[in-house]
Amino acid sequence: MHAVVAGAVAAIATYLLTPLAIRLAVRTSFFDKPAGYKGHKAPTPYLGGTAIMLGLLTGIVAGGLHSHYVIVVVAAVLVWIMGTIDDRVSLPILLRVVVEVGIGIALAVGGLGWNVFHQGIADGVLTVFWVLGVMNAFNLMDNMDGAAATTAAASALGAACLALLSNQRAPATLCLATAGACVGFLPRNLANPAKIFMGDGGSLPLGLLVSALTMNSVTREYFGPSGVVIGALLVGLVIFDTTLVTISRSRAGRSVLSGGRDHTTHRLGRLVGSPRNVAVTLAGAQLVLCGMTIFVAQAGKGWVLLAGALSFAFGVALIWRFETSSRFRLDTSHAESRTAAETSVETRTSVVSV
Repeated sequence: MHAVVAGAVAAIATYLLTPLAIRLAVRTSFFDKPAGYKGHKAPTPYLGGTAIMLGLLTGIVAGGLHSHYVIVVVAAVLVWIMGTIDDRVSLPILLRVVVEVGIGIALAVGGLGWNVFHQGIADGVLTVFWVLGVMNAFNLMDNMDGAAATTAAASALGAACLALLSNQRAPATLCLATAGACVGFLPRNLANPAKIFMGDGGSLPLGLLVSALTMNSVTREYFGPSGVVIGALLVGLVIFDTTLVTISRSRAGRSVLSGGRDHTTHRLGRLVGSPRNVAVTLAGAQLVLCGMTIFVAQAGKGWVLLAGALSFAFGVALIWRFETSSRFRLDTSHAESRTAAETSVETRTSVVSV
């Protein structure tokens, strides 16, 4: 019940705080302005991440937080501050990398990282790479209204179910608070047109929370190193999207560090239409993937490995389909003609992800 209360309060608080964040962004002229490949037509307020984080913290207070997970919340607040500043003034890549690596090390030292090899150095290295990868994969997923919030909510919900099945109430509470905050943010973000964006101040802390929570939902009982497969399936869509754009840009002879409208969301848009439909499709796909993950995690190691292999094969086939079908081939001329200023945001994100 504490976990459910945390999720419900986080959703309500975020929903009520989002209009205040919009007003603050307007008053301080904190906008994401249309440029290059960006799809919105008018300057749109940032600070959605502020509403998400404040709503999340409210849910945590209501549901309670185990002292063991304070480090995760503190790290998320730090990343929220860094991401919000980055939205405003564009911080150096090196600073972002140093902060993210430092957080990965802190989680490993604090006993909140991967514990699959039962060997400190190996688990620590895996934890740092996991935090770096998942954080920036969610940052890259924030390329269309509702995309990052829906996938983060679905992944957090899947991690919560896995945690509850192994009787881990503390991470489940934080998982549902994260999912609730995302849900509370979506109504204004999925308005037509969007009334607010989350920005790096939202996508980076959400990526951190999901990366930490997936690690802590997969306990030792989940088959040692194969537990990483369970974690990867819980965040399967953002891994797929990062892989897709890397392959797509490499095949097109473009730098993988450039931005563009070649993400999973843009390709799905050709099938389902509006950003709202894309967001619903992403949420549904990740929820199905999480449901399968929970089933195989309970079924045994063989099932986990089989699900991982099938998911990998399906991902490869889907990337091939996206890359070879004219229906999904996207115009990259905008990406090739952008100025350095227009590409800076996604370029800096891609540097870290790659």
